[in-house]
Amino acid sequence: MIVELKRQMQLAGPLVVVSFLQYSFQMISVMFVGHLGDLSLSSASMATSFAGVTGFSYMLGMGSAVETFCGQAFGAKQYRMMGVHMLRAMLVLSLSSIPIAVLWAYTGKIFTTLRQDPEISFHAGIYARWLIPSILPYGLLQCQHRFLQTQNNILPLMLSTGISTLVHVLSCWTLIFGFGFGNKGAALSNAISYWTNVIILAIYIKFSPKCEKTWTGFSKEALENLRSFLGLGIPSALMVCLEFSSYEFLVLMSGLLPNPKLETSVMSISLNTISVVFRIPFGFGSAVSTRVSNELGAGRPYAARLAVQIVIILALTEGVLLSSIAVAARGIWGYVYSNDIEVIRYMASIMPVLALSNFMDGIQGVLSGVARGCGWQKLGAYVNLGAYYLIGLPCAVYLAFVFQFGAKGLWMGIICGSGLQAFVLLVITLHTNWEQEANKAKDRVFASRIPTEMPS
Repeated sequence: MIVELKRQMQLAGPLVVVSFLQYSFQMISVMFVGHLGDLSLSSASMATSFAGVTGFSYMLGMGSAVETFCGQAFGAKQYRMMGVHMLRAMLVLSLSSIPIAVLWAYTGKIFTTLRQDPEISFHAGIYARWLIPSILPYGLLQCQHRFLQTQNNILPLMLSTGISTLVHVLSCWTLIFGFGFGNKGAALSNAISYWTNVIILAIYIKFSPKCEKTWTGFSKEALENLRSFLGLGIPSALMVCLEFSSYEFLVLMSGLLPNPKLETSVMSISLNTISVVFRIPFGFGSAVSTRVSNELGAGRPYAARLAVQIVIILALTEGVLLSSIAVAARGIWGYVYSNDIEVIRYMASIMPVLALSNFMDGIQGVLSGVARGCGWQKLGAYVNLGAYYLIGLPCAVYLAFVFQFGAKGLWMGIICGSGLQAFVLLVITLHTNWEQEANKAKDRVFASRIPTEMPS
């Protein structure tokens, strides 16, 4: 148990840092924009939320399919297949970026159709159009990230993401204040930072001795077995998109409340807050996904079960600690995003509710990592659909608009959904036949193996 705990912490620590730094690209942009005024903050936040639902979450979800394929292939020592899986995913995500870009071009009109504030909708449309150059590098980055993560090769991820974060801060300041681009500069800086990260990792993968077995160059095999990849990739995308979109719907619904500029600003800050905190359980989830997929691919089901038991204990400990910190910092957190006293006081009243949301998200975050490691994405999509769309969102609407709890009601409703999601995933995990999962992993690995590559 102690050995497994050390392995997970060695993976989870750096992955938490990487996850936070990658998320900080968009968070930093919103922070810069927030000091341009409430209108700029509201419009940029709504555009970022829309882009997250319709593009970034899709890319993230498809990337989790690479996590399953590459993780299990690495455990089974089918190293060459890892590069093929990454290339295959890059091809699919590159083609997917085209319709996403077209959709983002009409963001302003979509918000207007949804009866959002006309002024906010107009400026959100502008911000979304300037986000378009960032969608392709973001997708490529997800593939590279999973390719290296599943090899337990985390250091280059930390270094490249750290450098890209510094580039992002510099580009944000330069484009927003130096060249006077305003919120358009904040959106464009995302593309600059993502491309920086992609290029650094591409150079590393090409020339590093640690990748010489797993990356053998471009291959036409990436064009084959697309059906098998999509069979896991599409449920992976749905699993992530269903969860992300339920939270982003809160921002849209907040725009229908009285005083929409205040409500959307506070809701967006709240969403950014829980997203920042979620980087920790997401890092734990990525670590256990790697451990579970590697062990199942290697045919060691009991080691995979132990990894799951350890991460559940870590999730509970982390959830209690971070929720306590959120409640303690409720009076000062709003200053990070805004100088408006009304916004700061409103945030202070919502923080205890967010603390409970953080606890629920922490548990489901690590269990979702277990699902990715096992290849349960299709099952996860069904769970998320029921938890958030049959329970969470209806409760949020009822509490916010019928009981008139405002933003608090929206968060209380979504907590019902995340709590149900965590409970169902926990029940599934505790009743898993790990020997059967190891056999499924073996079938998946060798079903997608290049015929000329003999198992070792």
